[in-house]
Amino acid sequence: MSRPRLTIGTYGEITTRRRPSGLVEARTRYRDWDGLARLVQASAETAAAATRALKAKLAERNLLAPTAGTLAPDSPFPDLVEYWLEDIDLEGRLATATRQLYERDMRTLVLPAFAGLTLREIGVARCDQFLKQLAKQSYAKAKHARVVLRLALALAVRHEVLPRNPVDHVSRLHRPARTPDALTPAEVNAIRAAIAYWEAGRSASGPKPDGQLGAIVEVMLGTSARIGEVLAIRRRDIDITAAPPSIRIAGTIVSHRGEPTTRQDHPKTAKSRRTVAIPSFTAEAVRRRLAKLEDPSLDALLFCSREGTPLTTNNVRRQLRHVMDLAGITGVTPHMFRRTVATAISAQAGVDLAAELLGHTDTKITIQHYIRRNEMVNPATAEMLERAFAKDEL
Repeated sequence: MSRPRLTIGTYGEITTRRRPSGLVEARTRYRDWDGLARLVQASAETAAAATRALKAKLAERNLLAPTAGTLAPDSPFPDLVEYWLEDIDLEGRLATATRQLYERDMRTLVLPAFAGLTLREIGVARCDQFLKQLAKQSYAKAKHARVVLRLALALAVRHEVLPRNPVDHVSRLHRPARTPDALTPAEVNAIRAAIAYWEAGRSASGPKPDGQLGAIVEVMLGTSARIGEVLAIRRRDIDITAAPPSIRIAGTIVSHRGEPTTRQDHPKTAKSRRTVAIPSFTAEAVRRRLAKLEDPSLDALLFCSREGTPLTTNNVRRQLRHVMDLAGITGVTPHMFRRTVATAISAQAGVDLAAELLGHTDTKITIQHYIRRNEMVNPATAEMLERAFAKDEL
């Protein structure tokens, strides 16, 4: 009768023998995850110690299943990174910008700390320490590093190279308390004045004005749209004759590495596609821009280069920084106008309308990241306290 076949992940009878060197060798046959039975052995001073060493070796072998691909528990971490990036490309589900962001975060934040390690050497303690040290520098960097490290190690788990994902068990990252910053009406008007001064050609340094930055700011203030969404507005998206006039936000500008800047036919999220009624100051800026457009087609971009191609968001940011430096104003970014709009709408009509205008599905995002808290307590408290504690007339 033939010997029963070992179940995958189990071993047979352990035998021991003394080697010429004087050490005792324990050995057995172990059936690996590929179905083949292999001889596994360990040596020690005594038979009991050799048996213990062999069982420890078998336990470790049982936890780490070999993969059918090129990765193994002893593979260097950079090999997993390349394998992970290839797997992302194979699935083809990520937007190009997201894929490039993942690769950048992996190569700049994670690889410098893990390049010299094998996969089996990356445990919970090491990941936890790495993320905490990075969080001291920047919460955002630590958050991005955690995302890509977890995704790469998850691939190793799915391919049975690692038994678990250590990033799933690290301690939580704590976001530092931060109040969203928004501009006051006086600051908005100071920025308008600085842009008008620059566009009038009164500044001799820096990039030459093309007359579009002021209108771009007015559209951001009148729609709450992201800078990429504003630059993607076409003639067909504008209804300037309606009462009130409106703009449809239906795309965004994308700039992928090594590729020309293009208009993407959808904004950041599905709910970000929306039609926004615009105030008179925005409508006037749009009318002036439309009058200057040479391309009469409906797909002509409201803001574009002299050749009619899309403007890059980086170019607009660079122009805005230059103008703000000239005016001595610090900290102004295109996204600050979006927070400014959210704060103004929330103060007058509540957070629900502010979230709707921004295209958010969850008001928590609007509150946490976009609305500056009003520190002024309701002045009705003064009247109440006056009634309660007014001094008696002598």
